Amino acid sequence: MAFKLIDLPYDDNALAPAVSAETLSYHHGKHHQAYIDKTNKAIEGTDHADKSLEEVVSAARGSDQGLFNNAAQSWNHGFYWHSMSGEETSASDELKSMIDSAFGSADDLKDKLKERGAGHFASGWVWLAEKNGELTIEETHDGDTLADQDGVNPLLVVDLWEHAYYLDHQNKRPEYLDAVVGSKLNWSFASENLARGETWKYPA
Repeated sequence: MAFKLIDLPYDDNALAPAVSAETLSYHHGKHHQAYIDKTNKAIEGTDHADKSLEEVVSAARGSDQGLFNNAAQSWNHGFYWHSMSGEETSASDELKSMIDSAFGSADDLKDKLKERGAGHFASGWVWLAEKNGELTIEETHDGDTLADQDGVNPLLVVDLWEHAYYLDHQNKRPEYLDAVVGSKLNWSFASENLARGETWKYPA
């Protein structure tokens, strides 16, 4: 199948000023589109052509770095768009309880996400995930992903690549993290991922 660029789940200006419409136009419309296009070109006419995006990521890991990078980045960006919201959202009672158990409070979790994101060297991603029945903060470098990791269920992700924030915050990654983690994370999406108990699937 040919993968498609998924629509943003909100208006272009819904995340401003944390993430502007201009940033989304480049990040979603150009960067994400390019990853999708390169993935489709690489799998056309191959055994991967009828696989899900998650299956392509898993099959390419360790065997085809170019395909892995583009497929994983396609998945990560789809997950990232849903990890944010322009409206106030709330965590489920189950997620709230797990946050309190693992981090002490929601504010403490946000502080940890911002700390790990700010301290991450170079490009990558910082994740809130469920592992072995507990919440954990994970980091992946460059285009790596949790999409195909057994025993790990990603709940939210924040993009740490410079193209995610440079137009709005220049090189001030902590400022971007304050804005996104502070008020734009989609706790309803995280709660749905936790309740589902398995990794989110990129829409066919």
